[in-house]
Amino acid sequence: MIRSALLTLAAAASIAATLHAQSAAPVGEAIEAAGPLAPLSGTLLRASEGGEGPVALIIPGSGPTDRDGNNPLGVAASPYRLLAQALLERGIATVRIDKRGMFASKAAIADANAATIPDYAADTAAWVAATRQATGASCVWLIGHSEGGLVALVAAQEVEGLCGLVLVAAPGRPVGDVIKAQLRVNPANFVLVPSADAAIDALSAGRRVDPATLPQPLLGLFNPALQGFLISLFSYDPADLAAKVKLPLLIVQGGRDTQVPVADAERLAAANPAAKLVVLPDLTHVLKDVPDGTPAANLATYRDPALPLGKGVAGAVADFIAK
Repeated sequence: MIRSALLTLAAAASIAATLHAQSAAPVGEAIEAAGPLAPLSGTLLRASEGGEGPVALIIPGSGPTDRDGNNPLGVAASPYRLLAQALLERGIATVRIDKRGMFASKAAIADANAATIPDYAADTAAWVAATRQATGASCVWLIGHSEGGLVALVAAQEVEGLCGLVLVAAPGRPVGDVIKAQLRVNPANFVLVPSADAAIDALSAGRRVDPATLPQPLLGLFNPALQGFLISLFSYDPADLAAKVKLPLLIVQGGRDTQVPVADAERLAAANPAAKLVVLPDLTHVLKDVPDGTPAANLATYRDPALPLGKGVAGAVADFIAK
């Protein structure tokens, strides 16, 4: 009976702690921006009711990634939600968004696969306008994660009302080159490398690939429905875009990132000598720390929303914006 009572008390304490955490979590408000066919949907976390202070737009990474940074392909780490909450504690408001054609922005376009990088840059312009209207901010910071970093760089060439850019785990080479390198990490992929390289080279040159020429394991990566997007994606060199950015530029990179290596961040920084580079040694691609460098430990950070945001991420971003 005593042990049972202790377990009951422990369970009650756990429930109370969970309820406290839920009640303590900041409550965001719905925000919309103009989309092609229907509004785009996002969440605004206000730092102050008066609208004063900086505000940042978090641009999601590749694939079906939602406003919290999760996707149904195995990522449940909620990095964008955690980053937004950490920035709020430092007086920075954020807007995090669902991409056109996905999740609550699904109705904005008939086919999500038809979206291109210029489309996402146009959506960024719409989000900047909506964010400025909702908050009264004179300008908006862009925080682009992974592929979202490329979108931020493209948007910075043409979108007005920007304060500056923060690139987090962003590619520093053409994304086709990044994929080539990723395929070579696993020796089991070596038999696929020639076909994959040929497909990437064709798409980078603006040519579609006949799926009949591809090995079965590559059909998902180079699905005909995605090839228009891939042609768009592979056409950019992020370092060339970074060199043209005249706004304040911060590059944050994790030393444990298995998708985008530190060399990519260094290439971006070299292209823009005015940029600031921050490398966080234990940080993974999903903005969580992993002191154990094994692949299994790294992969586990992708699936655990209970892990806190990596140390130094929010501080690096907030300190840069504050300056």
